[in-house]
Amino acid sequence: MLRQLAVGPYQANCYILGCDQTQEGLVIDPGDEAVRIVTEISKLGLKIRYILITHGHVDHVGGAGELKEITKAPVWIHPLDAGALGFPADGDLFEGQEIALGKFTLSVIHTPGHSLGGVCFHAPGAVFTGDTLFAGSIGRTDFPGGNHEQLIQGVVEKIFPLGDELRVYPGHGPHSTIGQERKFNPFFRG
Repeated sequence: MLRQLAVGPYQANCYILGCDQTQEGLVIDPGDEAVRIVTEISKLGLKIRYILITHGHVDHVGGAGELKEITKAPVWIHPLDAGALGFPADGDLFEGQEIALGKFTLSVIHTPGHSLGGVCFHAPGAVFTGDTLFAGSIGRTDFPGGNHEQLIQGVVEKIFPLGDELRVYPGHGPHSTIGQERKFNPFFRG
């Protein structure tokens, strides 16, 4: 099961992912509105095992502390972005890491470029790209720790090979597919 909530003034996408069989869940990027996120978790009847952060910008981490207090779930982030949390991370995310949730597994893909510690999460049939890749665009690279070439290279070498059918769930805006972005995203054409 998957729920998408656009939270906070920047309308960052927060995702609640759950295993139908075990009722275990996780939250990706609780940027704001922790109480609204918890209400949705309750409706779904999930026990939250992890709070995962794609990158350390405030619109993606702003609600993490409050959500951790309420759910008691550990917050995991790449060490290069951990300083943005404002509290010590409970776990480090790293390239190739596998996170088991009920009957399925997410793997961590390190995709710096929008931030030094930016990561994407590859789940069955989906990839959660944070601010690395959007429908028709990419994340800004003019922030501290940003690198345009690195971001493009990460998407081309690590995200596109996951397969055209895979759904892309970005940090802002509508979802897409890898095939759609490979063919039509202006940052990757030619």
